[in-house]
Amino acid sequence: MASSINQNFPTHALPSFRNLGVVLRILLIVNGASLLLAVVRTPTWEAVPDDFMVQAVLVQPVLLLALVVLYGLSPALGRLPYPSGVASVFAVAAASGALVHLLAGGVGGTGASPDLVRFLVVSVAVTAVLLGYFDLRGRALSPALTEARLQALQARIRPHFLFNSINAVLSLIRSDPKRAEAALEDMAELFRVAMSDSRKLSPLAREVELCRQYLELEALRLGERLRVEWHTEKMPAEALVPPMILQPLVENAVYHGIEPGSAPGTVTINIYKYRDEVHLAIKNPFHEGGREQAGNKIALANIRERLSLHFDAEARLDTHVSGGAYQVRITLPYLTEAGA
Repeated sequence: MASSINQNFPTHALPSFRNLGVVLRILLIVNGASLLLAVVRTPTWEAVPDDFMVQAVLVQPVLLLALVVLYGLSPALGRLPYPSGVASVFAVAAASGALVHLLAGGVGGTGASPDLVRFLVVSVAVTAVLLGYFDLRGRALSPALTEARLQALQARIRPHFLFNSINAVLSLIRSDPKRAEAALEDMAELFRVAMSDSRKLSPLAREVELCRQYLELEALRLGERLRVEWHTEKMPAEALVPPMILQPLVENAVYHGIEPGSAPGTVTINIYKYRDEVHLAIKNPFHEGGREQAGNKIALANIRERLSLHFDAEARLDTHVSGGAYQVRITLPYLTEAGA
């Protein structure tokens, strides 16, 4: 029987060791475990910092060396079957532990580091705990659950936009049937994307084209009141972004910035790549006491959670009001088909 939620996903997967959130979690877990061990085995609280520092002398070099190696191997590890990937991670941890042990013994004499076998056992045990944690976390955010959450969070096109667009198309059917047909095609494409698979990242160029189609539909009813400025000269068209991540922000800009005013207003869309990050900035007129405070919070919270599900701690969304304009800026890692 077909399921309403596609669950054809591998049940296990290694974390991306290039993800900032993964690296931070590893650092916190290992150092937290070291601190807990220091608390348990020292007789007084005053001795805890000294014991923790003694552990850090050996733990931190192993941890940092392993993270650097795993960072470099992360793309290759992601292509391996899960058992092979796990074995590779254990090998990196054991090799890092052995190298640090030998270097510590060579620098500080034979008594400067613990027994090699014990040191390797500890390194492998900590690695097993970390892999177990990430596997459990992956199960908690299982593919079925992730898909359900992403689809629930998928920014929904407002019903008022659908009704207004249909009315605008109806008014064109007799006077300009070709334009009405083009508008219906834009609507069909817009809703097709809105209902598509939200787990897969989409090329940025496709998202921009979707926004252009949306704005053409809004222009049918708003006319000269809606002005749009595009700044996409430095846009990385091949960059991968969550689907429907830009259109809801543009829709918010029209709904909160253009519709409440009687005079023409400008929506400015600026997309560019800086270093290894993609920046998407949308600016619209700000109407004091208007709909911004009441209407934007839920949509922005949804987009923040979608960014978190896709990119963990590597993406962020910021908003601010300045000079009579409201601006939303999304910053996310630059990923391409090969890198992903």
